[in-house]
Amino acid sequence: MADELLTVTEVMTRLKVGRTKVYDLIRTRRLVSIKVDGCRRIPATAVGNFIAGQMERAA
Repeated sequence: MADELLTVTEVMTRLKVGRTKVYDLIRTRRLVSIKVDGCRRIPATAVGNFIAGQMERAA
């Protein structure tokens, strides 16, 4: 089954951060994303991996 693709707005909601922060995470390659016909999409697993990585760093 294919991974769910999230919009930037959906990632903003999940991470409780602003649009600029999401694009900063994408730009710095801390959050994986793809473009679908010019629209930025982030795999749900990428968001989960990002959160897990942040939790490991905090521990």
